[in-house]
Amino acid sequence: MIIIKRRAYARAGLLGNPSDGYYGKTISVIVRNFYAEAVLYEWDQVELVLSQEDRSRFDSVYDLARDVRLHGYYGGIRLVKATIKKFVEYCQAQGIKLHERNFSIRYHSTIPRQVGLAGSSAIIVAVLRCLMDFYGVQIPQRVQPSLALAVETEELGIAGGLQDRVIQVYEGLVFMDFSRDKMENIHGYTCGVYEPLDLDYLPPLYLAYNTAIAEPTEVIHNDLRGRYLRGEPAVVEAMQKFADLAQQGRQALLERDWLTFGKLMDANFDLRRSILRLAPEHIEMVERARSVGVPAKFAGSGGAIVGLCPDDATFQKLKTEMAAIHCEVIRPHVRP
Repeated sequence: MIIIKRRAYARAGLLGNPSDGYYGKTISVIVRNFYAEAVLYEWDQVELVLSQEDRSRFDSVYDLARDVRLHGYYGGIRLVKATIKKFVEYCQAQGIKLHERNFSIRYHSTIPRQVGLAGSSAIIVAVLRCLMDFYGVQIPQRVQPSLALAVETEELGIAGGLQDRVIQVYEGLVFMDFSRDKMENIHGYTCGVYEPLDLDYLPPLYLAYNTAIAEPTEVIHNDLRGRYLRGEPAVVEAMQKFADLAQQGRQALLERDWLTFGKLMDANFDLRRSILRLAPEHIEMVERARSVGVPAKFAGSGGAIVGLCPDDATFQKLKTEMAAIHCEVIRPHVRP
């Protein structure tokens, strides 16, 4: 029996987020410390095996309510179902005939949930990779992020942008341009321009997170989209500024100007704070990190922060400071 195992990793947005859903630009890096893995093998029926994250037992009614609030009513299994459906529809639209083979598929994830490290999209990308391998279907790399995004936005009604899916498909370090004039329609999906950057340009990073103060991405972003679509000047202008920060950050990386890159990261968070109501606990994470002299910004939508930390002495100070508010601090693994 052939067993197919495919992974997709967590990610940290370094600059430009959340402008990826608003014709902006971003820089993101893969975080190999955490991953989602899908396992697929031939079976007599199509079977989706529930994971430990698809809970049906709870310690109390309060535990159940919190789980639904964070993960929805169907856990991660809805992501698997929706990915399979979108994959089938893509193949039908491209005239690709799938072999009459059935399979059993399961997934598990080590990515901390709801802290902004792209755990949901990692499940989708891992499942998509399994399906492509199982059926021998080659989807262009540039299209895969857009297909993965459609799983959440079109099938499940979850707001999001392309950044997470791009970095999880391409891995490494990527500068992404979603400007209106750069977006192209390929096989029915809108795709941006994605530029992988050499990881040697990347300064030493830290990542801090706290799963106890997790908050779903849609809680952060839904109103933002409405404000943007209504043309609220502060939001529209902020999205252009986010894009400018990413463009400047690309140049700073190429010049190995880490001091400037760190200042841009701080500016990214300050701009975000000016247009969004952020959780006090998330703000405290950033402020405590900055108190030891390191830049800090959200890695995604809240609950995890990322920044530069070149020396080990400062890194140890950072760990001590963040431990006071129950945050884990790690060095992201970015290379294969």
